[in-house]
Amino acid sequence: MAIDRPGRPEDLPSAEVLWARWALVAELEATPENEGRGVHRTGTWLDEEGLHLDDCGCTWWTFAPMGEGRYVLYGEDESSGVKWHEPRIDMLAQAPDWLPHDRLRELLEGWELGCVYWYENGTWSRAPYPDDLEDDGLDCGMSRFVVREKTLALLTGADHPRRLSPAGASDRLTAAESLASR
Repeated sequence: MAIDRPGRPEDLPSAEVLWARWALVAELEATPENEGRGVHRTGTWLDEEGLHLDDCGCTWWTFAPMGEGRYVLYGEDESSGVKWHEPRIDMLAQAPDWLPHDRLRELLEGWELGCVYWYENGTWSRAPYPDDLEDDGLDCGMSRFVVREKTLALLTGADHPRRLSPAGASDRLTAAESLASR
Protein backbone atom coordinates (compact mmCIF):
# COMPACT_ATOMS: atom_id res chain seq x y z
CA MET A 1 0.00 0.00 0.00
CA ALA A 2 1.50 3.32 -1.05
CA ILE A 3 0.55 6.78 0.17
CA ASP A 4 -0.56 9.35 -2.38
CA ARG A 5 0.66 12.94 -2.35
CA PRO A 6 -1.16 14.57 -0.77
CA GLY A 7 -2.25 11.75 1.49
CA ARG A 8 -5.79 10.46 1.42
CA PRO A 9 -7.62 8.83 4.33
CA GLU A 10 -7.91 5.57 2.40
CA ASP A 11 -4.10 5.40 2.18
CA LEU A 12 -3.94 4.50 5.87
CA PRO A 13 -4.48 1.03 7.30
CA SER A 14 -6.91 0.67 10.19
CA ALA A 15 -5.86 2.62 13.27
CA GLU A 16 -5.37 -0.66 15.12
CA VAL A 17 -2.92 -1.99 12.53
CA LEU A 18 -1.08 1.34 12.36
CA TRP A 19 -0.85 1.32 16.17
CA ALA A 20 0.46 -2.27 16.19
CA ARG A 21 3.22 -1.54 13.69
CA TRP A 22 4.28 1.73 15.27
CA ALA A 23 4.14 0.32 18.81
CA LEU A 24 6.30 -2.66 17.84
CA VAL A 25 8.98 -0.32 16.50
CA ALA A 26 8.69 1.82 19.67
CA GLU A 27 8.99 -1.26 21.89
CA LEU A 28 12.15 -2.39 20.13
CA GLU A 29 13.66 1.10 20.29
CA ALA A 30 12.97 1.43 24.02
CA THR A 31 16.14 1.42 26.10
CA PRO A 32 16.86 2.83 29.57
CA GLU A 33 19.01 5.48 27.89
CA ASN A 34 16.19 6.55 25.55
CA GLU A 35 13.58 6.53 28.33
CA GLY A 36 15.48 9.21 30.28
CA ARG A 37 15.71 11.74 27.48
CA GLY A 38 12.73 13.90 28.47
CA VAL A 39 11.23 16.66 26.35
CA HIS A 40 13.70 16.76 23.45
CA ARG A 41 13.52 13.11 22.61
CA THR A 42 14.05 11.66 19.15
CA GLY A 43 13.23 8.31 17.62
CA THR A 44 10.03 6.34 18.14
CA TRP A 45 8.41 6.02 21.56
CA LEU A 46 5.22 5.54 23.53
CA ASP A 47 4.18 7.69 26.48
CA GLU A 48 0.96 8.70 28.24
CA GLU A 49 -0.01 10.87 25.26
CA GLY A 50 0.41 8.14 22.64
CA LEU A 51 2.95 7.05 20.05
CA HIS A 52 5.55 9.51 18.78
CA LEU A 53 8.06 9.78 15.99
CA ASP A 54 10.68 12.52 15.76
CA ASP A 55 13.66 12.22 13.44
CA CYS A 56 15.35 15.30 14.92
CA GLY A 57 15.18 17.00 11.58
CA CYS A 58 12.33 17.19 9.16
CA THR A 59 9.49 15.04 10.52
CA TRP A 60 7.59 14.57 13.78
CA TRP A 61 4.27 12.80 14.45
CA THR A 62 1.91 11.89 17.28
CA PHE A 63 -0.68 9.11 17.15
CA ALA A 64 -3.05 9.17 20.11
CA PRO A 65 -5.98 7.04 21.20
CA MET A 66 -8.96 9.20 22.10
CA GLY A 67 -11.21 6.50 23.57
CA GLU A 68 -14.16 4.59 22.12
CA GLY A 69 -12.12 3.34 19.13
CA ARG A 70 -11.16 6.88 18.09
CA TYR A 71 -7.64 8.04 17.23
CA VAL A 72 -5.93 11.21 16.08
CA LEU A 73 -2.79 11.31 13.91
CA TYR A 74 -1.06 14.64 13.55
CA GLY A 75 2.36 16.00 12.79
CA GLU A 76 4.53 17.48 10.16
CA ASP A 77 7.05 16.62 7.53
CA GLU A 78 8.98 19.34 5.77
CA SER A 79 7.43 18.17 2.50
CA SER A 80 3.99 19.35 3.63
CA GLY A 81 2.61 22.34 1.78
CA VAL A 82 -0.52 22.56 3.91
CA LYS A 83 0.60 25.22 6.37
CA TRP A 84 2.07 27.38 3.59
CA HIS A 85 -0.80 27.04 1.15
CA GLU A 86 -2.62 30.18 0.01
CA PRO A 87 -5.45 30.51 0.64
CA ARG A 88 -4.86 28.96 4.04
CA ILE A 89 -6.18 25.43 4.60
CA ASP A 90 -8.19 24.90 7.76
CA MET A 91 -6.75 21.59 8.96
CA LEU A 92 -9.56 21.31 11.51
CA ALA A 93 -12.42 21.83 9.05
CA GLN A 94 -15.06 19.15 9.57
CA ALA A 95 -13.08 17.80 12.55
CA PRO A 96 -15.05 16.12 15.34
CA ASP A 97 -15.34 17.70 18.78
CA TRP A 98 -13.37 14.91 20.45
CA LEU A 99 -10.04 15.91 18.87
CA PRO A 100 -7.51 17.67 21.15
CA HIS A 101 -8.44 21.05 19.67
CA ASP A 102 -6.48 23.13 22.19
CA ARG A 103 -3.24 21.25 21.44
CA LEU A 104 -3.83 21.33 17.69
CA ARG A 105 -4.62 25.06 17.70
CA GLU A 106 -1.46 25.70 19.69
CA LEU A 107 0.57 23.87 17.04
CA LEU A 108 -1.27 25.69 14.23
CA GLU A 109 -0.58 29.08 15.79
CA GLY A 110 3.11 28.18 16.03
CA TRP A 111 3.22 27.05 12.37
CA GLU A 112 4.25 23.60 13.62
CA LEU A 113 1.50 21.44 12.14
CA GLY A 114 1.50 19.89 8.68
CA CYS A 115 -1.65 17.75 8.74
CA VAL A 116 -4.28 16.13 10.94
CA TYR A 117 -6.12 12.84 10.36
CA TRP A 118 -8.71 11.30 12.63
CA TYR A 119 -10.18 7.80 12.91
CA GLU A 120 -13.68 6.95 14.03
CA ASN A 121 -16.09 4.09 13.30
CA GLY A 122 -13.40 2.26 11.30
CA THR A 123 -12.77 5.17 8.93
CA TRP A 124 -9.99 7.74 8.56
CA SER A 125 -10.87 11.36 7.71
CA ARG A 126 -9.13 14.71 7.32
CA ALA A 127 -10.02 18.25 6.32
CA PRO A 128 -10.73 18.81 2.62
CA TYR A 129 -7.72 19.91 0.57
CA PRO A 130 -7.71 22.11 -2.53
CA ASP A 131 -6.88 20.39 -5.82
CA ASP A 132 -3.60 22.28 -6.20
CA LEU A 133 -2.06 21.03 -2.92
CA GLU A 134 0.91 18.87 -3.86
CA ASP A 135 1.79 17.22 -0.55
CA ASP A 136 0.68 17.09 3.08
CA GLY A 137 3.72 15.17 4.36
CA LEU A 138 1.83 11.99 5.22
CA ASP A 139 3.88 9.87 2.82
CA CYS A 140 7.29 10.98 4.05
CA GLY A 141 6.27 10.78 7.69
CA MET A 142 4.06 7.73 7.89
CA SER A 143 5.06 5.40 5.05
CA ARG A 144 7.45 3.63 7.45
CA PHE A 145 4.40 2.33 9.36
CA VAL A 146 1.78 2.29 6.59
CA VAL A 147 3.77 0.22 4.10
CA ARG A 148 4.40 -3.14 5.76
CA GLU A 149 7.66 -3.73 3.88
CA LYS A 150 9.02 -0.44 5.20
CA THR A 151 8.13 -1.42 8.77
CA LEU A 152 9.97 -4.70 8.25
CA ALA A 153 12.97 -2.80 6.91
CA LEU A 154 12.97 -0.66 10.07
CA LEU A 155 12.91 -3.73 12.28
CA THR A 156 15.78 -5.42 10.43
CA GLY A 157 17.85 -2.32 9.68
CA ALA A 158 21.46 -2.03 10.78
CA ASP A 159 20.76 1.21 12.65
CA HIS A 160 17.95 -0.29 14.74
CA PRO A 161 19.12 -0.72 18.36
CA ARG A 162 17.48 -4.16 18.74
CA ARG A 163 17.55 -5.35 15.16
CA LEU A 164 15.61 -8.49 14.33
CA SER A 165 16.34 -11.15 11.74
CA PRO A 166 14.05 -10.97 8.69
CA ALA A 167 12.13 -14.05 9.87
CA GLY A 168 11.91 -12.73 13.43
CA ALA A 169 10.71 -9.32 12.25
CA SER A 170 8.06 -10.89 10.03
CA ASP A 171 6.84 -13.15 12.85
CA ARG A 172 6.68 -10.32 15.40
CA LEU A 173 4.93 -7.97 12.98
CA THR A 174 2.41 -10.62 11.93
CA ALA A 175 1.65 -11.37 15.59
CA ALA A 176 1.18 -7.66 16.41
CA GLU A 177 -1.08 -7.12 13.40
CA SER A 178 -3.12 -10.22 14.24
CA LEU A 179 -3.71 -9.05 17.78
CA ALA A 180 -4.70 -5.60 16.50
CA SER A 181 -7.19 -7.04 14.05
CA ARG A 182 -9.18 -8.93 16.70
